[in-house]
This record gives sequence, structure tokens and C-alpha cells, in this order.
Amino acid sequence: KIASCDQRDVDLAVSAARASFESGVWSNLPPIERKDILLRFATLIEQHTLELAVYDSVEAGKVIRDNLEGDVPDTVRCFQYHAEAINKLYDQVAPTASDKSLGLIRREPVGVVGLIVPWNFPLLMAAWKLAPALATGNSVVLKPAELTSLSAIRLGALAVEAGIPPGVLNVLPGLGVNAGAAVAQHDDIDMVGFTGSTIVGRSILKAAAESNLKRVSLELGGKSPQIVFDDNNCDDDDDDDLDRIADHVMSAVFFWNQSVRKFNCSCGSR
Repeated sequence: KIASCDQRDVDLAVSAARASFESGVWSNLPPIERKDILLRFATLIEQHTLELAVYDSVEAGKVIRDNLEGDVPDTVRCFQYHAEAINKLYDQVAPTASDKSLGLIRREPVGVVGLIVPWNFPLLMAAWKLAPALATGNSVVLKPAELTSLSAIRLGALAVEAGIPPGVLNVLPGLGVNAGAAVAQHDDIDMVGFTGSTIVGRSILKAAAESNLKRVSLELGGKSPQIVFDDNNCDDDDDDDLDRIADHVMSAVFFWNQSVRKFNCSCGSR
């Protein structure tokens, strides 16, 4: 059984995230140490490839080969990339009008970040949001989709094993109307990132405005067009060329599963 978190659970998770952030146990950790921990995290994910692939295959109905060859390896690379960037991105000195003044641009973590991810690429979508948030020193509350929570829950356990301090990564499974809405409305969350439908994205913008005007990052659904240009090297009289293009078009429409094609953000549906 998987817990269905509500407002009380969100409050506890946000409180833990805020305490960990303010303590500096992660946000003030030397960049090289934060990098090493995230690289260990990536290694642990790689070592549990089959387990994580099975979770997403069972819950999302994905072909397990896609998870083994795509989603899990891409998740590992995502954490590795952001980990390596930690001690390689520098602050800046801004140009000023006077030799007697000095303007500095300093990159700082936002604080407590709420992340809400969809069900079609559960592990990978979580990584796309978690990796940059953690790499930059934020504490996180992650709300996976209610249909696909297992891989996110396992990520939380692997994060602790890797050395990410308690309270830095909090995973809250639950319904969007309960846990998701509570994350979007919470006054002590400094930023929320969401991937999903346009309708829910609008509600998150409204919740952010009506609460503490938290920052919002949205990746919303749409209808992805497929475009065939007239310089495609296709001979209009050659059926083989036309069949080749049609195969690519159909592959894009029905990738990765016909039953979810309307909900796949990379689906070329028109």
C-alpha cells in the first residue's frame, strides 16, 4: 500500500525541508562535497536500474526495455551532469559606471522547492526537476503522480543512502487535489515546479498568486505538430520514400504506448 498524503503531511515535509535549508547542512555544504554526494546518488540509481525500471513499467504500463535503455540511464546521466556542474559554474562581476564601485552577481539557492511530476515518465521527470534543485543547494518536497509513486519513493531511500541529509529530499505520494494543491498553496514553499496539464498549471499559478507569490516553473501539455518539409529528399513518385516518412510519423504518434499517446508530451499528434 502507498500512503495518500494530505495537508498535514505536506506541512511536516515543508517544515523538515525548511529546517534542513536554514541549518545549512545542504545549502551551505562545500560545492565539491555536494557534487560527490550527488554522484554517489547517480551511482546508486544505476546499480538499481532493473528495480526502478520494473516500478515504472508496472505502474505506467511502459515497455520495460524503454526504461532499461532510456529512462533509467537518462536519469543517471541527468544527476551526473548537474553534479559535475556544481563546482564549475561561477558567479559574476557586473560592469559598473565607476572604478570605486563593485557589482557582484551571486548565485544562491531559492530555498524550499515543491516539485510536482507526471506519470508518463515518472523517474526521468523527477530527475529533471530534482537534479538541478538539489545541485544548487535547495531543499525539496517532491510530489509524484498518484498513479506512479514507487520509483520516486525508492529515490528518496537511495538519496539517504547516498548521503543527502535528512529533510533535504522529501517524497510525498498522494492525490493532486490533496497533496499537490497543498504544495502549490503552501506559504513556506519558495518555488514550485510542475509538469502536467494546462488546466492544472493554471490552478498552480493561481495558488502561487493567492499565497506567498512563490516562483513558478511550468511545463504544460500541448498538441505537438509533425512537419514534413519539401526538401525531405523524398521522391513523390517513390512509395518507399513515402512509406519511410509515414513510419517516422506513426512512430512519433504512438511512442511509447498507444493507450497514453494523448498524454505524452513528445507525441506528434497532429
